[in-house]
Amino acid sequence: MSQVEMDEESAPFGSIQHAGQGKKKGLTVITAALFLVGEMAGSGVLALPRAVVDTGWNGLVLLLLCCAVAGHNGIMLGRCWNILQFRWPEYRDHVRDPYPAIGERAFGTWGKVAVSVCVNITLFGVSVVFLLLAAQNLQTLVHDLSPHQNTFSFCYWLLILAGALAPLTWLGSPKDFWPAAVAATGATVLACILMFIGVLVDIPNFKHAEDQPLDIKSVFLTFGTILFAFGGASTFPTIQHDMKEPQKFSTSVLLAFSALLLMYLPVSIAGFLVYKSACANNVLKTLTAGGLKYASLILITLHLIFAFIIVINPVCQELEERFRIPNKFGVFRIMLRTCLVGLVLFTGESLPHFGAILSLVGGSTITCLTFIFPSLFYLKLSRQTSPDWPKIEVQPYEWAWHTEFILIGLVGGIASTYSAIDGIASGFQVVPCYVNMTAADM
Repeated sequence: MSQVEMDEESAPFGSIQHAGQGKKKGLTVITAALFLVGEMAGSGVLALPRAVVDTGWNGLVLLLLCCAVAGHNGIMLGRCWNILQFRWPEYRDHVRDPYPAIGERAFGTWGKVAVSVCVNITLFGVSVVFLLLAAQNLQTLVHDLSPHQNTFSFCYWLLILAGALAPLTWLGSPKDFWPAAVAATGATVLACILMFIGVLVDIPNFKHAEDQPLDIKSVFLTFGTILFAFGGASTFPTIQHDMKEPQKFSTSVLLAFSALLLMYLPVSIAGFLVYKSACANNVLKTLTAGGLKYASLILITLHLIFAFIIVINPVCQELEERFRIPNKFGVFRIMLRTCLVGLVLFTGESLPHFGAILSLVGGSTITCLTFIFPSLFYLKLSRQTSPDWPKIEVQPYEWAWHTEFILIGLVGGIASTYSAIDGIASGFQVVPCYVNMTAADM
């Protein structure tokens, strides 16, 4: 056991949050775990069945490995934040950009800039994906349930959703909208159960489905898709900082990733075995029309709406810090956050294809935030010394696996990003919504 682990249990990194203060208000261990699940689960559970189809049983092994590494590095990220709060008292008060602060204390200005760029690109991309998926689901729902199967383009749904969600993004930080996390997680759990049942019901309809031939490019794209499904690291420090007891963040991470596996595995395995090559990028589009499909559509759409509010919040807070906007509700907050939602809307209208964005973001910035930065920053912070700081001993085997995580992240991330860009450039064509509101296709 490293010195940090002992300190978290026995004192310095666990007790500083309340030093000289009364009881801190904030998220509990359970509500923090709900935030983590609520932020990660929606798009992942829809895209994973196709990802596993493209890679076969190897995809399930990759899913388990990515889950383990992402969970482990989430805990490492939490320890990094505990170290910062112990060493530098200014981080014990409200901090709008905790992840970039970790990068700055580890590697200076370039570390802060690198994290800030990756976090904002990731969360912006995730916000676009969530908005596109929600719009697609609403289009499918209205089309299937309307008497004449009228097609109301998802491009219009993008406009409607963006207008409805903009006011909800004006809320301060995660502790101000914890019910959104509870609702997002609850909706996803129910949707996963219904989708799993729906896939089993579909077995007679897909008895003659054929296996998908293995393609090396698909393996790298799957790496990006799976990392996207577990890519919540960009908001982890923000959620941890809003906890009553930030030193217990590791428990929240363990609970969250255990819950994710319980949701992801049944749907992924069932979709892989039943639909095979017929499985769409969004598994809901493959489900046979009926009550199970429509209930799942509604629940997943609710999740995406609530998760949108969660994932865009850290971007809002960092931009407000950059522009020196006061940390309170006011006209400048409203203007900035509304403009940000407008930019998300414009991106979605320009590239109305969630799979392309998902693979690209998952293979690039999420790889950095989930595989590379947590290990790199923890190793760097552990080597820093001062007479006032307790020594952090990192065992040789810990150095070995952190180094391995970094190397896997670099190789896998580069390959996945290249595959995603190559796929977009060579075989992907899409009409922006503002060119033709009805011709654009997800």
